[in-house]
Amino acid sequence: MSGTRLPAALAPWAGPLSAVSLELAVALGPLVRRLDALLGAREPVTEGPGEPDGTGGVGRSGRPEQLLPSEWLLAEEHPEEFLRRFVDRELLYLAPEFRADAPRGRTVVLVDAGPSQAGAGRLVQLAVLLVLHRRATVRGSELLVGVLGDGPVRWISGEPADLLPVWLAARRSAEPTAEEVRDAVVDLDAADRAWLLTSPRLADRLPALPAGPTAGATAGPLPGTGAGAVPAPDPGAARAPLAVRPHVLASEPTRWGPAGATHVTVRLDRTALELPLPAPDIAVRALRGAEFRRRGPVIVPPPAGADGPLGQALPAFTTDAPVLLARGRHAGILLATDLRDVDTRQPTVPRTKSHHLNGQVIAAGRTGRRLIALHLHRGRVLRYVSGRPIRGTEELVLDPAFLGLDETVAAGLATRPVLPLLRSGDDLLVPIAGRWRRIALDGAVTDDGPVGSRAEGPRGFQRCREPRLFDRALQPEAMRSRHLVHAGGTAAWSDDGHRWTVWTRLGDERRLSFRENAEVVGLVHDRREPVLITWSPGSRMVRAVRADGVRTLSRFCGGTAPPAVHPTQQWIASETTPGWTAVGDAVTGRLQYMVRSTS
Repeated sequence: MSGTRLPAALAPWAGPLSAVSLELAVALGPLVRRLDALLGAREPVTEGPGEPDGTGGVGRSGRPEQLLPSEWLLAEEHPEEFLRRFVDRELLYLAPEFRADAPRGRTVVLVDAGPSQAGAGRLVQLAVLLVLHRRATVRGSELLVGVLGDGPVRWISGEPADLLPVWLAARRSAEPTAEEVRDAVVDLDAADRAWLLTSPRLADRLPALPAGPTAGATAGPLPGTGAGAVPAPDPGAARAPLAVRPHVLASEPTRWGPAGATHVTVRLDRTALELPLPAPDIAVRALRGAEFRRRGPVIVPPPAGADGPLGQALPAFTTDAPVLLARGRHAGILLATDLRDVDTRQPTVPRTKSHHLNGQVIAAGRTGRRLIALHLHRGRVLRYVSGRPIRGTEELVLDPAFLGLDETVAAGLATRPVLPLLRSGDDLLVPIAGRWRRIALDGAVTDDGPVGSRAEGPRGFQRCREPRLFDRALQPEAMRSRHLVHAGGTAAWSDDGHRWTVWTRLGDERRLSFRENAEVVGLVHDRREPVLITWSPGSRMVRAVRADGVRTLSRFCGGTAPPAVHPTQQWIASETTPGWTAVGDAVTGRLQYMVRSTS
């Protein structure tokens, strides 16, 4: 192509179209624009004006009763000037305000990947997904995509560059049924906006489905959002009413050329449009995935000497430094990965360094240009320093008993992430066995107080729950609450684990809540807004909870342990596959790196 920029007519869709090549974006342009106009009335970006809610300023238009009192005084004292201002539209009116809540529901799309949708139907689905993703993003919502067939629907989400390859790879050998559609939408929230992309054959069978209640009905959360599954229905059980009835968009090719279909008819409700398809050559490359700009993660190779039996890496961010620490295949191997800015469009490959210590790694932390670790070797605790040497004794030897470290405690720590090792002046601080231990330069160990009761749990020490590591004074309610989490100057607390009060670093108060049986494992910031990161032990789902909704971080789900969340930045790390740690943005869910801890 001679051009290198997206045409101005497609500028509103520049975001989702960035997931495909420029040639395919231009070829899909007519489909995208016509479909956006067709779907717009049923998938609004904003709601109507809402209920009147007083006045909120002044304007130069309105009804007579909305004129400012000063204008009426002008009419009495200087009627000619009043008439002049009226003709020239210079009079001031009270501007009414309206109460309108932003749409909260998710955009849920069910796609038919059966034989009848192969080819032209899949191209229509591609254009519709791009349109709906843009509308969901503008509305501050989330797009979930589920493929019908082969049992319970598994939902996928994320940016188009991550979502489209998964959608394209989903192909089914059999046509879906109306019952599969019903089973997929039966548990949607009433606020969700559901769509079905299919063929006329299935669309004609859907009116037989019983309609659900009105929008005031309630329903449970979408099961398995992100990567989970809806349990198989019991054929003998009573059918629950549908809270959401999907909009059905059916498509089929209607005009053909020597190389294949050239036009497709799209039907939505009682509206039918004939739309042109991209040229055959670019269409074939698109359906093969060759035109997708796969913004895949950067593969970080394992360091030399990381061989041995496979084990859990148990990633952790122990300090404020942008360094991810993980365990190697052996107890004495500590892996440290220097991370870069998560927003870098062309990231460099971060370097993972393998530190070989004699014995089990107990605690570690990166401060400035030093990585300091404590390791247990032959009944002694030794200090390891990588980087600028520490003044004082070259070798530090500690009695494990002074640290509260016996065989039982050491065995438990071996199955958990490395503990944080923090600097306090020239001293080191480490939380072991429910107590903070202070280690001086000369090796003297003193008790520095108890670890917060909320910071110690069945999965070990959790830095984000330790009150003493919060750099400000906590609210009295936070000190009395059952649950606490903090990061970056923001603290959040809750009594039931579901309804959270957040006091931000800027002094603002927020209320966040979720219904899922999950635990909060971290807190990050999206500009001024706080975001809670949750992990469900049963489903192993990771989600970002914010004031305007919940996002499933599907690329970080499935780990056997909770993900690690950075205390000051948006980093999240989860060992989703043994030996592989996914690292990315905890706000957007974008996968940035795949760090390999084994060779």
